[in-house]
Amino acid sequence: VGGVATTHMDDRQRTAMRRGHIGFVYQAFNLVPTLPVADNLRLVLELNGVDTKRADARIESLLDAVGLAGRATSYPDVLSGGEQQRIAIARALCHEPDVLLADEPTGNLDSRTGQEIMALFEDLYEQGQTLLVVTHEDDIANHARRSVRLRDGLIESDTAIPQPALARPR
Repeated sequence: VGGVATTHMDDRQRTAMRRGHIGFVYQAFNLVPTLPVADNLRLVLELNGVDTKRADARIESLLDAVGLAGRATSYPDVLSGGEQQRIAIARALCHEPDVLLADEPTGNLDSRTGQEIMALFEDLYEQGQTLLVVTHEDDIANHARRSVRLRDGLIESDTAIPQPALARPR
């Protein structure tokens, strides 16, 4: 990961690698319900030793990037599913990870909101973010530049896709 072999790392080193280099987006959002949106993001920044001034600027920038600049003081339970997922994506991007892993990121969303999340992922990809998205949905997988299909834990196919099937018009 990032040019560093991970095979001989101990638990502490692997944890530090994940915390510093990988962003996780979960299907169930996993936001802390007792914290407002800004503090859900701030947790990641504090764990990575980011000072308050830089953290505040990063939070503001990310909330703006996901279209939720006015929701910093809202609690997760008052947000729609799509808003919660966008906050979860912002949280995963807080520490500027090398790789963003997304586990069924549209699984709990209606199809329109799912397409909005995929459009956000496409924007992130175009900005240079590496993404790995796990999905069972073909319409979501069709956004990928590469598709690896697994069956029973084995690679069934590995296909490069030169242009995503559902690319947005430019």
